[in-house]
Amino acid sequence: MLSSRLSGPVLSAFRVVVGLLFACHGAASLFGVLGGVRGTGATVRFPAWPGWWAAAIEFAGGSLVLLGLFTRWAALVCSGAMAYAYFTVHQPRSLWPLNNGGELAVLYCWSFLTIAVLGAGAWSLDGLFSSPTVAAAGKWRDDAARTLHRHGAQHVSETLGGRRSRMAPSAVRRSSAGSSRPPHRGQRAAGRPSFRRTRREPC
Repeated sequence: MLSSRLSGPVLSAFRVVVGLLFACHGAASLFGVLGGVRGTGATVRFPAWPGWWAAAIEFAGGSLVLLGLFTRWAALVCSGAMAYAYFTVHQPRSLWPLNNGGELAVLYCWSFLTIAVLGAGAWSLDGLFSSPTVAAAGKWRDDAARTLHRHGAQHVSETLGGRRSRMAPSAVRRSSAGSSRPPHRGQRAAGRPSFRRTRREPC
């Protein structure tokens, strides 16, 4: 179906856009580019809490999500940072995001949570690095299993063949010795009826 074919590329495009915008927020606060902090051209001093640490998470986490590297973990950290920012900075001002200015924090929080749950999509560094490794590991496991099975079957067949070869001459000797052995005294030979008349006891 068309939706199943487009879901991976669309998710990757969504991840790239969200990661790029988030990384730009961090770069503006850390390096003073793109207008700096709130368009003033200033930067956040190190290691001011929570401003500098929030900017570092925005820049590093957004860059990782943008590249699709360690995507789920980076997106989860970014989502948690935005949830913390909303409940500590925006929510005390008012209940609704439209009134407390926290719409962007809510959107980023849920966007990153979606990426953390659904993954990086079709185009990512995670997929580029993991696919050959997983395929090679699966091929090596299958080859090793087939090799062990083949050697095990060969060993069993050789063992059983050796036992049969050792047992066959002894069984032949026992059967030939048993057929040539004379009968014991008082024992009739097989296949020869006895015509000896039994003596009757007097009444």
